[in-house]
Amino acid sequence: MAPAVELSDYERKRQETIAKNQALLRNLALDAAEAGIAPSRKKSHAASKPTKKKTIVKIKGEDGPRRTSSRLKGIVADSEVAKRKADDESLALQQAERAKRQRISGDLNLSDILVSGKSWDQSGNFLTVGPARPYERTFTATDVKTGDKELRALREKMSNLQLWEGVEPGRIKITPERVYSMAFHPSAEKALVFAGDKLGNLGIFDGSQDVKGIKSEDDEDEDKDEWEPSITTLKPHSRTISAMHFAGDSLYMASYDSAIRKLDLNKGIAMEVYAPADSQDDEPLSGVQIPENEPHMLYFSTLSGAVGRYDMRADSRKNPTALFQLSEKKIGGFTLHPTHPHLIATASLDRTMRIWDLRKLNGSGVNKVPNLVGEHESRLSVSHAAWNYAGQVATSSYDDTVKIYNFSGCGAWDLGKELKEAEMKPKTVVPHNNQTGRWVTILRPQWQMQPSDGVQRFCIGNMNRFVDIYTAKGEQLAQLGGEGITAVPAVAQFHPSCDWVAAATASGKLCLWM
Repeated sequence: MAPAVELSDYERKRQETIAKNQALLRNLALDAAEAGIAPSRKKSHAASKPTKKKTIVKIKGEDGPRRTSSRLKGIVADSEVAKRKADDESLALQQAERAKRQRISGDLNLSDILVSGKSWDQSGNFLTVGPARPYERTFTATDVKTGDKELRALREKMSNLQLWEGVEPGRIKITPERVYSMAFHPSAEKALVFAGDKLGNLGIFDGSQDVKGIKSEDDEDEDKDEWEPSITTLKPHSRTISAMHFAGDSLYMASYDSAIRKLDLNKGIAMEVYAPADSQDDEPLSGVQIPENEPHMLYFSTLSGAVGRYDMRADSRKNPTALFQLSEKKIGGFTLHPTHPHLIATASLDRTMRIWDLRKLNGSGVNKVPNLVGEHESRLSVSHAAWNYAGQVATSSYDDTVKIYNFSGCGAWDLGKELKEAEMKPKTVVPHNNQTGRWVTILRPQWQMQPSDGVQRFCIGNMNRFVDIYTAKGEQLAQLGGEGITAVPAVAQFHPSCDWVAAATASGKLCLWM
């Protein structure tokens, strides 16, 4: 018998540790079995053997239905139907919107474009600086002391103009949408106001309506406070009517739909006098004027920085329009000198006011432009440049100023005249808040072209919900306001000869001071 091998201390400890671990594992297995979470003791002998591949034989006619493409069967998925329907609706909306904005060529009978209101007879008579602080006045004639008796009398006269007494301005909705342009009929017999809005509507308001007579007839009615003034609404354009100009009794309207129409009340027609030769051309217009001594010549400005000249007597195909590219950016407003129409004043988004002379053209071919007499640059964009008979130009700018330039000697300028920088500086700069923002029409100064007393003056909207009136020297004459004006009367216009002022708001409401 072999002698027992004596274990070393290390080996003995190792054996004890193994025994303890095995005992612990057995105890854990017993506990798991009692709790019902132990694995099954049965062992699968097949698991240790390689699995044989079973051969599956498919018998024709005994297999289940195969998956086939719905597209091949002609069945359209619900999601695809919805997508096609949404695409069709979107296309229809785009086509409808395009149709609304599409220019309508040819002449239009006023009866065909009458939206609301009444018609008329052949005589034109109607049948059946800093942030704005609303209502805070910055000028009162009685508070300004002056030793000039004529100026004091003029301030008193202009400040005494009163709102039309028929109804408050909030109830004179001259157009359905925001007003962009306005004009007075030159007749001094009655105040006939025309306003063009954002969607191409033309509103006509007769300030000679016999309100007292109408109200006296309605006194017996319970709804006498619901009386509304008579307003006629036409739709001569498919897009914004951006500018208006009266030549005699005819109203010329320029629009973003690229057309210019002549409204003839006597004939009852809105005649198309200008449009691009190609009906698909889109050239939005920003201004229109007719020279007094050349009633057949039509001048207009575009949002692409051009000024056009067109002879209305000729066929446009035989006599193409002369287009002068005067700015790389939008021309917001332009005017011709009333007595020297070869002189053009332009106001541009490029921050300049420029004077041009049409008697001399520089360049060649399509690059010809009138002679540049001079320019003045403002800190920010210039919105409008307006000539008066005295040779003065009034501009409004986003640098919160109204500038007045004096070119009274322009009638004697030689051909090719060029003014020096010092000669182009404004004579007067009036601080004026012109921050109209997105929802208020841009403020533009408008002269009274034939003032009865000979004093040159212009009006411009005020962000505090007034209309300001200034002389050509920058002296403020009045700040017109009144009860019922709930928005900025941004588009302001003087009657050519009478002391009447009309202004309109972004909601199409009219204020008329007489």
